[in-house]
Order: sequence, then C-alpha cells, then structure tokens
Amino acid sequence: MAIRSAQSLLCLTKFKTNFVFGSYLSLRRFSSSSQNSKQFQNVGFIGLGNMGSRMVNNLVKAGYNVTVHDINRDVMKMFAELGVSARETPYEVAQDSQVVITMLPSSSHVMDVYTGRDGLLRGENAIRPALFIDSSTIDPQTTRKISFAVSNCNLKEKRDNWEKPVMLDAPVSGGVLAAEASTLTFMVGGPEDAYLAARPILQSMGRTSIYCGGSGNGSAAKICNNLAMAVSMLGTSEALALGQSLGISARTLTEVLNTSSGRCWSSDAYNPVPGVMKGVPSSRDYNGGFASKLMAKDLYLSAASAEEVGHKSPLISKAQEIYKKMCEEGHETKDFSCVFRHFYNGKDEV
Repeated sequence: MAIRSAQSLLCLTKFKTNFVFGSYLSLRRFSSSSQNSKQFQNVGFIGLGNMGSRMVNNLVKAGYNVTVHDINRDVMKMFAELGVSARETPYEVAQDSQVVITMLPSSSHVMDVYTGRDGLLRGENAIRPALFIDSSTIDPQTTRKISFAVSNCNLKEKRDNWEKPVMLDAPVSGGVLAAEASTLTFMVGGPEDAYLAARPILQSMGRTSIYCGGSGNGSAAKICNNLAMAVSMLGTSEALALGQSLGISARTLTEVLNTSSGRCWSSDAYNPVPGVMKGVPSSRDYNGGFASKLMAKDLYLSAASAEEVGHKSPLISKAQEIYKKMCEEGHETKDFSCVFRHFYNGKDEV
C-alpha cells in the first residue's frame, strides 16, 4: 500500500471531500498570505503510509525541501527515485531538517522514533530541528512526555526568538482523500506561537487548522472526535437496521433522519447502508475509508485516557467491545461503517 501511495507522488488528483469532522474550538482557516511567510524550508517527514505519502506529496508541491524516512525500504527507494531525499534513520532526517513531521501508527512507534537508539533526539542535548510536528493519533499522555523531552533539548543553531525546540501535536481528520487533496483538518496542541509559525507548513497539507490549547490537547481532541464518530455510526447503524426490521426501507428512514433531529454525519455524509449513498465505503463493499482496526485502536486510546483521569465513559466500553468483535471476526480492514452489515445484520438497499 505504501508503494502505491508513493507512486502517486507529484501526480495529485484533485478531490472534493466531506471527510472533515468539525470542532468549535478556536477555528483558524489558512489564509493565502501565510504562503509568503515561511520560516522553514527544510522539512523532514517520517512515516510514508497511506496518509504520510500524500502529505509529503503536497509538501513537495508547495516547494519545501523534504527529507523522508520509513521502515519500508521499498517505499523509501520509490521516493528517492522520484527525487525526494531519503535517509536510513530518523536521526539522519533530523540532521537535514529545520522541522520534522511524524505520521506513525501508534504511541510506541512515535516514542521509538523520538527517543530510540537512532531516534530524532538520540540522547543528545543539542539538536538541529526547531520544530517537531506529530500528526499521529496517539494518547495525550505520550504526547506530553515526548514534548517534555523535546523541550529539555537545546538548539544547535538559534533561530530568531527560538531559544528551545518545540513540539506540536497535530493529528488530522479527513482520511486519505483529504490527505491527497490537501484538505485535511489539523487539531493542534502546544505553544500558540509555535502553532502560528507552523501554519504555512500545515497550509500546504490541509485546509483548516484548529488551535486546541497546550501540549496534548490536539491528541485529546482527536480521540474525543473519533469516540463521537464511533458512537454516532453505531447509533445510526442500529436505527437503520431496526427500521428495516420494522418494515421501513433504509432509504426512506435516511430521508427522515436527515430532515429531523436524528441527522448526523453518519446519516447524511457517510451512510452505512449499501445502496443508499454513492461514493462512500458502503457503496463499495466497505473497502477504503477508515478501517475498523483503526477505530478499535482509537477507542482503546479513549478508554485509556478516560481511565487515566477517572472519567466514567460507558459508551467507550460498548463501542470498544463492538469494534473488537468486528476485528476478531475478520473485518478489521473493512471501513468502520461495516458494523451495519456485520454486527447489526442490516440489509443492502436494492
């Protein structure tokens, strides 16, 4: 998958997408004027999967000098053949970069890339990058630990008012289509001045940024958003399947929901019933989209974070139980909306 992603480099297809999940925190839309205020030109990027490869594509198109790393040597070779600098370790990426962006699968991967033997920090007191941006979906606690480690380092080269390196947590919403079309939403935690300095870089990969507050708040916003998304999808799927059992077609009930108080993103933009809506995973046998295993992972992060702060969250537990079951039954790579068919036994709309 990563190799196919790399092959699309510099061959961007423009898409329109509805995959941006809203928030009512301090919303900041990128302005075209920020394009002319780049503080940084040399950007490192670690993690070249379905999302990361497309984000790199857009950084290159925006004119940044990009250096990449991934554990998949084949995809590294593919990027190198396309003219993008590739390095063998995260540490080597850091030596070439003023900013380093990471897009990795889990908290343990992020921790290893930052603090491992050949990591970005590698036990050194003085490092070159002034800014680190982690766009992975991980728990806020790990984010804050890494941010603290970054802040304890010094810069090899001072930049204007930058006395110390800074880390932003900036997970994304929008999925692969938004990554390709550079319409991602970034939820950003960390110092606000660092966020403002990072905006031209974020602008090249996304359409909207939301400043969420201090370190870890971007990660917190992302897992809360995905919790709401999971519960919404389960509720919508349950209602549509029940409607079918009561004799109401899913198409008719969808029309009712979308003109009534039950309307939500899962009903009007990402409907889980095959045959009701075109261009969504349910219309292609639940292929593509947001995999059930990723939803299960994010619900695990939500559960762990809730336990950490002593917050009662019964819906997390139930949603986690359902998506764990989906994965155990072999549906882990199917879009998370497949619960309509595989958990609720809903029927396709003819």
